[in-house]
Amino acid sequence: MNFCLLLPFMLGIPLLLPCLIATENPKTEEVKHPAGSHLRVRRGWMWNQFFVPEEMNKTRHHIGQLRSDLDNGNNSFQYKLLGAGAGSVFVIDERTGDIYAVQKLDREERSLYTLRAQVIDTTTGRAMEPESEFVIRVSDINDNEPKFLDEPYEAIVPEMSPEGTFVIQVTASDADDPSSGNNARLLYSLRQGQPYFSIEPTTGVIRISSKMDRELQDEYWVIIQAKDMIGLPGALSGTTSVLIKLSDVNDNKPIFKDSLYRLTVSESASVGMSIGKIMAYDNDIGENAEMDYSIEDDSKTFDVITNNETQEGIIILKKKVDFEHQNHYGIRAKVKNRRVDEQLRKYHTEASTTFIKIQVEDVDEPPVFLLPYYIFEIFEGSPYGSFVGTVSATDPDQRKSPIRYSITRSKVFSIDDDGTVFTTNSLDREISAWYNLSVTATEKYSIEQNSAVPVYVQVLDINDHAPEFSEYYETYVCENAVSGQGLFF
Repeated sequence: MNFCLLLPFMLGIPLLLPCLIATENPKTEEVKHPAGSHLRVRRGWMWNQFFVPEEMNKTRHHIGQLRSDLDNGNNSFQYKLLGAGAGSVFVIDERTGDIYAVQKLDREERSLYTLRAQVIDTTTGRAMEPESEFVIRVSDINDNEPKFLDEPYEAIVPEMSPEGTFVIQVTASDADDPSSGNNARLLYSLRQGQPYFSIEPTTGVIRISSKMDRELQDEYWVIIQAKDMIGLPGALSGTTSVLIKLSDVNDNKPIFKDSLYRLTVSESASVGMSIGKIMAYDNDIGENAEMDYSIEDDSKTFDVITNNETQEGIIILKKKVDFEHQNHYGIRAKVKNRRVDEQLRKYHTEASTTFIKIQVEDVDEPPVFLLPYYIFEIFEGSPYGSFVGTVSATDPDQRKSPIRYSITRSKVFSIDDDGTVFTTNSLDREISAWYNLSVTATEKYSIEQNSAVPVYVQVLDINDHAPEFSEYYETYVCENAVSGQGLFF
């Protein structure tokens, strides 16, 4: 038995030592004789499959042997090596045909060298064999760790997604030879990210393994490791990180944190004026946090609108309030999300409510006359101090300040503190039949608070004038006029 057949298996490194002889099929070739005759000679190269491990640190690593079957061992043959790498990467022992690698090789840079061999008869200088082409293959060792080429990785997945939801797939590559054992066979594992995530060992697909709530944590850093040699001892590894962000779903309803709001409104406030704000809070974000407010108000005095930028509820005055009529109100406000998916309706079964107490503030208002205007009558010729009529004004405020009255620029009438109008001069209807007065009411304790009312006084006629002719008349009568005859003017 050929010992060379057993040696690779005994050493445990098959294909790395030149012991399996693969002899070229001998061929008969016509070779021209120096004398000019043609002879049929048998030729044949004998060599093995040449392999050299990459990353060998030896300065001269034996690869194998080239030999012609014409070589009888008398040292008359010279072997030569030709082609790319001959003399620099590979050298040959010219006498024995042994080939050596003189440089460290990297299969990932070059995995195959194609060379040519030539054998020369040293006595004649002639080629004993035609040039023959052969290949030296660089065999792989596990000298490259897996690398993630597409990093950084980032993924977005909705919060509350069920277990098994796909998140992202990560892929590592290994520059080692995938056909050489397990050097490039990878297994993925999760180094950080449990218990929320899991990874498929052979595909690198990351999936959700536990439901997550964005409001508790909105992003996760997951660390993935890829090991070659399917994780066996001696395997190399590489890691990458994946930033996984949770997108929001509308799983929270808006809630009032305050169960009671206290607001005030002045009775002088105009319709449409804002009197205060209420605020509900929603842990969701974006469109999922948009909300609408509503109120329950039997008096229909107030309304609410939503500030779409701040999501506040603005309470506005819908109609005027009067402190003396009603000085406080109680209304209830509700809030709900503007958009709710049917699948998430279970999170929004009941609206949040709050109670609002609104106090009306009293304003110091001017006196109010009982009538918008007054019309009085008095006969001409009435004596000084005659009664004309009475006006009346009251303080609408709670303190009910006493009222003082005055008449603006009148020499004919005056008014006392009770609001009684009387004459201060004689009246003559034939001079003035009507008087237009303005009576001012002023609060005693707040003189800046006053109001005026128009008062019309009509002077009534009395029979205080005899008839008068408009001109002087002279009459003529004839001396002989008879009774009943007309006069001449």
